Amino acid sequence: GAPFQAERPAGQSFTPALSSVGFVQFEFVDPHPGDGVGATVYVNLRADSLTGTILGSTAPVTMPDGFNSGITSLFFSAPPAVASGTTYYLQPVLQSGDGLWAIVAGPLNYPSGTFFFNGAPDPNGFNTWFREGALVPEPSSGWLALVGIAGIWAARWVPENSNSSLL
Repeated sequence: GAPFQAERPAGQSFTPALSSVGFVQFEFVDPHPGDGVGATVYVNLRADSLTGTILGSTAPVTMPDGFNSGITSLFFSAPPAVASGTTYYLQPVLQSGDGLWAIVAGPLNYPSGTFFFNGAPDPNGFNTWFREGALVPEPSSGWLALVGIAGIWAARWVPENSNSSLL
């Protein structure tokens, strides 16, 4: 893992294919398990560089002591708009907790970005394990109930009409 707080600015550049970013996922590691200290982390989405304009920040997520290689989802309350094909930067920020929390980085072969630490691209060409995406709204429970009732009604109605036409 790469200690993102100790080697700042640190983060991951990426080139989105979507028009907004609703969530990001990183694989975090507590390098000092058993010290009784967890961490609260959020992620900034930045334009131009790791120190560029903040387009949005996720809600903070708290992880317990000993959290090891866990994929954590962080959500933007209002998905920031991005331009497909433009490079952006995801910057994990330790809000509170043990100052040596890390993100998993290695030879992950992501061709559209790179891992940065101490403000520079990783000399080995490493990337962090991350994922970004857009949220797809789910239908409300009322809408699902209405569709279910309509489906039941249709299923009951079709056989009755089919039988009467056979007579």
